[in-house]
Amino acid sequence: MTKHQHDFRSRCSIARTLEILGDKWTFLVVRDLMWHGKDTFQTLQSSEERMPANLLSQRLKRLMEWGLVRREAYQDRPVRYRYFLTSEGQKLEPVLLEIMNWGHSHLGGGLYDPVEGNTTAKPRE
Repeated sequence: MTKHQHDFRSRCSIARTLEILGDKWTFLVVRDLMWHGKDTFQTLQSSEERMPANLLSQRLKRLMEWGLVRREAYQDRPVRYRYFLTSEGQKLEPVLLEIMNWGHSHLGGGLYDPVEGNTTAKPRE
């Protein structure tokens, strides 16, 4: 599937983005690939949120179809893959930072600093 072949329900850019990224699991996959060094199915599934295997598989497939994630085999028998954000997927970092800052400011959630690689107590500006 490419951007040109998808039949979007709306012309709105927000609605179109949410068709690809707008569920509670997809940004968590991107978060773990981007900041937490998780790059295999097993390590992604071991995140605190415990995403069910079928949902993780669907989300990875969708992210690959849209060119946000790529995979490379690291084992032959059985075939196992490592997943990586593409340059397009890495462009989601400012969006993740804003969602995280809002959650920290309004919901008291943790705040991860990708530069330092740890959780901080104050929102990033």
